Amino acid sequence: MYVDSHCHLSFPELAADIDGVLARMRGAGVHAAVNICTTLEEFEAVHGLAMAQPDVWCSVGVHPDTQGKREPSVESLGGLAQRARVVAIGETGLDYYRLTEPLEWQRERFRTHIRVARATGKPLVIHTRAAAQDTLRIMREEGAGAVGGVMHCFTETADVARAALSLGFFISFSGIVTFKNARDLQAVAAEVPLDRVLIETDAPYLAPVPMRGKTNEPAYVPHVAAKIAELKNLPVETIAKSTSENTFRIFKHMHS
Repeated sequence: MYVDSHCHLSFPELAADIDGVLARMRGAGVHAAVNICTTLEEFEAVHGLAMAQPDVWCSVGVHPDTQGKREPSVESLGGLAQRARVVAIGETGLDYYRLTEPLEWQRERFRTHIRVARATGKPLVIHTRAAAQDTLRIMREEGAGAVGGVMHCFTETADVARAALSLGFFISFSGIVTFKNARDLQAVAAEVPLDRVLIETDAPYLAPVPMRGKTNEPAYVPHVAAKIAELKNLPVETIAKSTSENTFRIFKHMHS
């Protein structure tokens, strides 16, 4: 049995065929999924799906790339975080890839999410792109290690992984780890301790080999597990079991 620790089931590509997506997920032995929120505007749809499905949970947060939408406050985010089946705060973090300074608004938003996580005791789902050192700095300054969480869709260096692990965070690998040109990331996946690894699709994006180029969905997360099994020279059943247990351990408001 597998868990997809990070997907976007409420995005249009998947929402349009949600019954099929869920049926294929269950058919592939994926027994739980965390539906990740990226804007306050989409939260009701994200949360509604988690309330309607016994094997779907959700997060609440505003993605670092989001501009021109409702800005979260500690109060607004904290209130939504208390709802049933909300197991994490995020996705949050920093993304400097497409944006240029000044980005203090993005750093402040990240701090807001960490403060809500600490206040509610719910872990963080962190996205970092072209911003690793600032991400780690703010995590340390705001005491993110007190609640922990996941470095999702990890693509950073082994040094960044070690720094996140030292703060008590888990490292989640997506379909990117299956790509032929991802040798550095594959080396990181081989190194991260088994009890700190999560798997995800980040669906509808980043379909793993051999599904590359298709719309990604939770049914494909076993391909990620298979690659990590190969990299760690372990049976895929071991990876499936460990990554599932790890997901339930960090997202402790889920019930396996």
